[in-house]
Amino acid sequence: MRKIITTIVIALFSVVAYSQKDVTKFLGIPVDGTKTEMKQKLIAKGFQPVAGQEYLKGEFNGNDVRIYIGTNNNKVYRIMVCDVNLLNEADIIVRFNNLIGQFEKNERYFNITENERIKTGEDISYEMDINNKRYEAAFYQSVDTTQMSDKIRDMILKKYNYTNEQFNSLGQEQKEKILNNAFSMTMDYLCKKTVWFMISETHGWYYITMYYDNNENKANGEDL
Repeated sequence: MRKIITTIVIALFSVVAYSQKDVTKFLGIPVDGTKTEMKQKLIAKGFQPVAGQEYLKGEFNGNDVRIYIGTNNNKVYRIMVCDVNLLNEADIIVRFNNLIGQFEKNERYFNITENERIKTGEDISYEMDINNKRYEAAFYQSVDTTQMSDKIRDMILKKYNYTNEQFNSLGQEQKEKILNNAFSMTMDYLCKKTVWFMISETHGWYYITMYYDNNENKANGEDL
């Protein structure tokens, strides 16, 4: 992974600026804009508003779900998808493990660390209630490498106060030092488009809660 990212970073200073935002998408809809705009787009996809409720209802990935829209400063940062139908322990383990497999096979996603499947017969009620264990898995939507390169390049130039020409004139040792620092910036960027899910519980029954997060719009302490 580091070798691949370093190769990308080396090419940062030869790319052309890319104007379109590359953010997390839910059913092709950017997780961005206002709540009203997002709600209209979800309705256009077939989801239905529910009188007196904040969520919309519909079908997603073969399951009946409720869709909630999370905002920060009136910008959408999260789409939360909750299963409607509740499952027992055995069935939720199967559903959780199958969902990991679906993401792993989808070329639009990658994972940085391996997501652990639940062993058949594991007492998840005991683990969740007594050991406070969270059963969750995280994936990341593939990024537009041109957009990423443009963003990281600007961050490097700002941090080191270099122009493109000044960076290109640096010696190899100086470039390597900058590229090592850029590695962490690149990893942060790769993780901006997070899609994760977890097992939730209510009254001894279980369901999947899934989150499509645009981390660019999440609160970062700016209002403190």
